Amino acid sequence: MKKIISYNVNGIRSALSKGFAEWLKEENPDIVCIQEIKAQPEQIDSSVFKNLGYYSYWFSAKKNGYSGVGILTKIEPDNIVLGINNKKYDDEGRLLRIDYGDISIISVYHPSGSMGDVRQAFKMQWLADFSDYMNELKKTRKNLIISGDYNICRLWIDIHNPEKQLNSSGFLPEEREWFQSFIDSGFCDTFRELYPAKKEQYSWWSYRAVARNKNKGWRIDYHITNKEFSYKIIDANILPNVKHSDHCPIGLLVDF
Repeated sequence: MKKIISYNVNGIRSALSKGFAEWLKEENPDIVCIQEIKAQPEQIDSSVFKNLGYYSYWFSAKKNGYSGVGILTKIEPDNIVLGINNKKYDDEGRLLRIDYGDISIISVYHPSGSMGDVRQAFKMQWLADFSDYMNELKKTRKNLIISGDYNICRLWIDIHNPEKQLNSSGFLPEEREWFQSFIDSGFCDTFRELYPAKKEQYSWWSYRAVARNKNKGWRIDYHITNKEFSYKIIDANILPNVKHSDHCPIGLLVDF
């Protein structure tokens, strides 16, 4: 059994300054998919993670202090793949994959559209291209775990006060439609598969209006597997009391 964590840390150096390494030692996951590292590899003190028993892999954005993903793993992978071989996305450090035999673990950071129409259009194009990429990948990689910040609330139950958010990026009808079509193409939202009716389960809160203290949040972080692998899922959870970021970690227990 393996414990996998996904965590948008909103800056790996910031998270480390807030006790991320100490929490990691206590939580002791086997694999950690990290998003929004906001650093170049040479700016990250990977010895901290090495001392905890982790191999560390990073895929940074070209732009300093922006985006980027990483994976920490106690199991040395057979293969490492940076990006999806599309420059406009890979320049933003959106996806990192590691392989163990016939199992692939992916850390992904979907774009946000909250900065305006141009970025929203970029996000929608990314979603279409991401779907194509994943559906092609699963033809050769039979067991996929795609963990990360999707920047979309999939269902009404996944967001506080959904009626007021219908025009907000991250809960737009076309974004939720994309997510459902992605699931329908052969993927599994592991948390909702296990807990379809569990309410007030969020992974991100705005820094405004004391939203986290009031639990006025959004569930935008996911562990997604392909359907054929979903029977290996033992449990999934959300860890809202872990506070190194405006997101919290999400957990997955897998039999592999």
